[in-house]
Amino acid sequence: MLSSSLLLALASTTFATNLFVSSYSGDITSLALRETNGTVSLESTFFNAGCGPNPSWLTIDFNRDLLFCLNEGLTSPNGSLSSFTINRNGSLSHVKNETTISGPVSGVIYGNPAGKQAIGLAHYTGSSVTSYDLDGGGQFHLGQSFTYSLSQPGPNAARQDSPHPHEALADPTGQYILVPDLGADLVRVYGIDFETLDLTELAPLKAPPGSGPRHAAFYNPYNVASEGATTFFYLATELTSTIISYSVTYLPNGGGLTFTQTAEVSTLWFLAHDRINAPAGVLVSPDNRFLIVSNRNSTLFSLPNPDASNSTQIPSDTLTTFELQQDGSLVFVQAWPSGGLYPRQFSINPSGTLVAVGNQLSANVALLSRNPATGMIGEPLARIPVDGNITCVVFDQAGADSA
Repeated sequence: MLSSSLLLALASTTFATNLFVSSYSGDITSLALRETNGTVSLESTFFNAGCGPNPSWLTIDFNRDLLFCLNEGLTSPNGSLSSFTINRNGSLSHVKNETTISGPVSGVIYGNPAGKQAIGLAHYTGSSVTSYDLDGGGQFHLGQSFTYSLSQPGPNAARQDSPHPHEALADPTGQYILVPDLGADLVRVYGIDFETLDLTELAPLKAPPGSGPRHAAFYNPYNVASEGATTFFYLATELTSTIISYSVTYLPNGGGLTFTQTAEVSTLWFLAHDRINAPAGVLVSPDNRFLIVSNRNSTLFSLPNPDASNSTQIPSDTLTTFELQQDGSLVFVQAWPSGGLYPRQFSINPSGTLVAVGNQLSANVALLSRNPATGMIGEPLARIPVDGNITCVVFDQAGADSA
């Protein structure tokens, strides 16, 4: 049953909320989220192949109605970066495509939201971090490239044969870009020159050997983002299935960040001895009270198949929710089925009432209800198949504001 707050939010939606989904099929799929008499549905409305052949990540510039898509280039020597304008009906108009170093899997826009901006990319197979200056209207050009190597493989030689940057994210003040590197057991830190948008490499965070940093999130307990504010950093380690908590100190004069480990918890709230769990995405909820992490290969649940007339069950991996404490510690709240297998990435709408999960191996998007007051995630409101292994799903914030 839908909560009254969620029904009210959905009922206030005049037009369908749009979501965008990337998958290795080669398409970006536009989904329309609609509510009719208390029933929520997802409908595929548009397809765009302008980011093919292997779209891996979507980043939206909400202020300018632009979407940037990374093509991982699994079947080619290089990757690519593409830009699109977002149309009111949820369709996309392709603007530009440019070849990049191989393997881009994450991107973040940085700079002045009302002025000069760039996008930073993490390249998994290319062992690189690059930046592209954004020239307006979806145009862009290459800024910088940083390419790395290892003198010897890491403890997990099969996955740590070379550096593997896996995400690019900005700190809460917008002064730094951080890049978890799964292969090098580092979180690389770059300072931003706001005049030129150039990045300067600074001292990294050294993660535990063999942990495999994948994604991360920041938390300001008092919702104040400044150099002197209390700040914590949560690092999801793919190879050891943990969330490592760090307190963060800002060095003077843009000198970088220092990290002090404060805690470490399993992303499955217990040690799984019979399988190798692989956490993927990690986000702080919009109300700044909870941390959610997706677990792949956990397969702890099964759900009824809504498309079957019998009792067929769909195996499901897990989303784990923790309550954030003001001292940076985490208190386990819930483990909940993601609606399919391998939840590679998920997004939360601005009001915190909906979670959209891209289940990579199930090739579906599951839309889950969420109670912002308790942090508890609920039953799937809708599920829709999408061709190919799903890599990313994002809300179009302009529509999601009312949902």
